[in-house]
Amino acid sequence: MNIPFLDKWRKRHPSEPGLKLAAVFEEDPDGVAELLSECELLRSQAGTAGLALDDSPASLAALDQLPPRWRDDAETLPWLGNDAGLYLGTVIVRTVPGAVWQVLPGGTPVVRLASGREIQVVAAGLDWAVQGTPELSQVYAEASET
Repeated sequence: MNIPFLDKWRKRHPSEPGLKLAAVFEEDPDGVAELLSECELLRSQAGTAGLALDDSPASLAALDQLPPRWRDDAETLPWLGNDAGLYLGTVIVRTVPGAVWQVLPGGTPVVRLASGREIQVVAAGLDWAVQGTPELSQVYAEASET
């Protein structure tokens, strides 16, 4: 995958271990938002179940209805939960007026609503993947009300 802003950042910071998502977000928030929206594992799992994810609120409700077969795979579970959270954030940012991605100094992506409230979407996605609650559509509904 060719991600130009990452290549530029790496060239300027060759001695720093790892990628500082918060620093890159400052330089190219749209590029980071695009990267966060990929959610490859979730999209693949949903596709296998016959569900095409179109970044709509209805797709969140459809995800909530999938049988949680991923819970049988302890290795996949946290990655799928992470993707579910990023997908939830993508749907909120694309459909709730004033919602934007924000990357905390530690590198955790959150969604900030116009009201200033932050939604820990990755944590919500992990809870959904592991426990089934809160439902992704429920988190979306709460975000769209404010």
